[in-house]
Amino acid sequence: MEKDVAVIGVGQSSFVRGYEGSIRELAFEAFREAMQDAGISQKEVDASIFCSAPEYDKQRSPAGVLAEYLGLVPQPTFYVETVCSSSSTGVKVGYSMIKSGLHDIVVVLGFQKMSEITSAESQERMGRGADIQWEAPFGTMMPAYYAMYAQAYMAKNGLTHDDMRDVRLKSASYGTINERAVYRKGVKAADFDTNNPEAKMAAPVAWPIRVGDACANADGASCVILAGKDKANALSKKPVWVVGIGAASEAVNMAARPDFAKGLSVGYKAAEQAYKMAGITSRDVKVAEVHDCFTIAEIMAYEGLGFAPMGEGKQLIREKATYKEGRIPVNVDGGLLSKGHPIGATGGSQIRTIVLQLRGEAGPMQVPGEPTIGLVHNVGGVGLYGNVTIFGR
Repeated sequence: MEKDVAVIGVGQSSFVRGYEGSIRELAFEAFREAMQDAGISQKEVDASIFCSAPEYDKQRSPAGVLAEYLGLVPQPTFYVETVCSSSSTGVKVGYSMIKSGLHDIVVVLGFQKMSEITSAESQERMGRGADIQWEAPFGTMMPAYYAMYAQAYMAKNGLTHDDMRDVRLKSASYGTINERAVYRKGVKAADFDTNNPEAKMAAPVAWPIRVGDACANADGASCVILAGKDKANALSKKPVWVVGIGAASEAVNMAARPDFAKGLSVGYKAAEQAYKMAGITSRDVKVAEVHDCFTIAEIMAYEGLGFAPMGEGKQLIREKATYKEGRIPVNVDGGLLSKGHPIGATGGSQIRTIVLQLRGEAGPMQVPGEPTIGLVHNVGGVGLYGNVTIFGR
């Protein structure tokens, strides 16, 4: 595995509902922590990349505003958007800048203050993530799209509602110990009991997706600081190296996708590239963060990443293989389901979790056995964009 670019600093705000400050202040929370982690000043940063989904931002061209506020001018700043995978795309861009020799240290900051607009406006904007000529006018939104995948997967592979519920139970068990998570309440199987009118997790959203199967919108920011080999070795006692990157895209229109039961193609295509670049296989991964915007998405990701054969992802959750003590721990920070999903900040938050795991600094969420290789799987839209990034200690 080549080790030319490393993460030398990570930071994250708490993910919350209804952040009271501005996007400047929200971004600063993650930026301050990352800069302190890296032990550098603004003068040492060569370039910055800001990442969000712009339709949720009231501020036009937020990169310039945030770069000024954070003291990152006159260095060049850039804006990157691939919806929910924006900040992992930002890391790929930053990695490329350093590999090309243009820059030595790059700040990648993802943010989203989703509470700036109403829930109705948020859903409308999510719907416009589909083709506005051929799909969005019919009222399609994220839960409905993932429900189509869930229906196809359940029909072909024998997945049950209890399997999806158990993904949420795992997520919640770790959300309760993640002080940065938006949803820190424990969840019990009884919360999905359709015969109990008090069981709010069981309420249907888009069948078979229920309330408990869906992640929550949140406000939040994350920050990842990348450095070239020489700078990383000089500045960091525990650099975590970027050893594999893969990325892919898929047709926007659902009618152009061949097989819903096989999950999101961007995940397994990006994973194939990342594994090849890193010179490893899925068996070498010791801890992973996957994009679990819905419970079905986590199970499909198990298969797309090679942790289980196609159609057998359900076995991992049944056997608790993806718990912290299992053979392939997944989303032990609560994932999007419990941590929350501030769109532009999500990928960076996932990366922060893996960096802390590889450093042995994840606290109560720490995976035993001193993991040496971690993976981040971050998806934009309904599998429209996909990034898989592999990190090594």
